[in-house]
Amino acid sequence: MRSELMKSKLTTLSDAVARIPAGASIALGGSLLRRQPMALVHELIRQQKRDLTLLTWATTLATDMLAANGAIRRWEGIYAGFFRHGLAPNFRRAVQSGQIETHDYSESAFVARFRAAAMGLPYLPSKALLGTGMQGKSPEEITPITCPFTGQPLLALKAADTDFTLLHGYVADEYGNVQWPVVRDSDDIDQMMASASKRLIVTVEKIIPHQQVQERPALTYIPHTLVEALIEVPYAAHPTATDGFYNEDEAALKGWLTASATAEGAAAWLREFVHGCPARQDYVEKVGSLAALSALDVAREFTV
Repeated sequence: MRSELMKSKLTTLSDAVARIPAGASIALGGSLLRRQPMALVHELIRQQKRDLTLLTWATTLATDMLAANGAIRRWEGIYAGFFRHGLAPNFRRAVQSGQIETHDYSESAFVARFRAAAMGLPYLPSKALLGTGMQGKSPEEITPITCPFTGQPLLALKAADTDFTLLHGYVADEYGNVQWPVVRDSDDIDQMMASASKRLIVTVEKIIPHQQVQERPALTYIPHTLVEALIEVPYAAHPTATDGFYNEDEAALKGWLTASATAEGAAAWLREFVHGCPARQDYVEKVGSLAALSALDVAREFTV
């Protein structure tokens, strides 16, 4: 693609997140302890975004931190916890206190909602939640219908039509052509979320030359036409992993969970590591510098 027909999407974390108003609905990418868009989440917290509706796949730290900051009004997704580390303590407290309204989905049902949005459809039919308690809990998004061809009972699952989508990717050129590695842990729906997005904000580990994108076009899973804002942020998923680049930081994750034994402890952690670090580089220095983070690196199967 001719670069003169494209424009740079590069910006800063503060500028990108400033576009998101209070009360927005946001799809957050990543899965479990991989590629949670933490640099963007920290900026949401610093800018005190409130009353948010989050749609997530299998979410961990991103949702728990936003819950600790009182940012979430409604959550829709398949899982919120810390995988092998247990539950998400701040999210759990907020749900139990009634601060966060939750709407659970099976994986196949949630995929159907994002697939509908990606296809530009208002809904997709599904059998996934028939006979479950999930069906009755979310009548605004799940409606019984009858198949016009067979008479079968089905459910219409409303498209996941969010205001913004926040993802952490691997590499991109300045125009927003985001490339995925050939080999990765592909248990997420980030690419579908991108296709479904109205306004897509992406952080990547590295900006690469456009020529490099042209040399391997098959790796461009998110084209520039979908991306509104792009920010180069090395280790932007920390302390979660970016598969193929670096592992999760077990010590940092345990530090958050230890602090989160109480709401006051979580708030103190946020004051020190988020509010007290106005730039991402400040956070990097706080957790030990780039040299310390590089100890998490893995042998890359995706050369950049």
